[in-house]
Amino acid sequence: MKITPTLWTAAAAGAVAALAWPFLWSRYGGAGSAGSVELVVATLLLIALPAHAFVVGFGRSATAAPGTVDMALLKRVGTWLGAAIAVTIIRTALA
Repeated sequence: MKITPTLWTAAAAGAVAALAWPFLWSRYGGAGSAGSVELVVATLLLIALPAHAFVVGFGRSATAAPGTVDMALLKRVGTWLGAAIAVTIIRTALA
């Protein structure tokens, strides 16, 4: 399966993470929780895996030379975080 990460896929992954995390925390985490296996598994499946697939990708990057910063990856990570922050702000404003 070939997934090519782009700024759009990174933004989508950030939005999904921001929407999923409050639900996961209220369902499996929260006050008095001793850290459940369900929270860890759900976080890996709904936040970490999509972030890896749609921000980092599964193949090697041919855009950056060894020893340099991969600017495309850095932009995708920034877009992922920016989208997550934007969705969080919008959710807070609408609540």
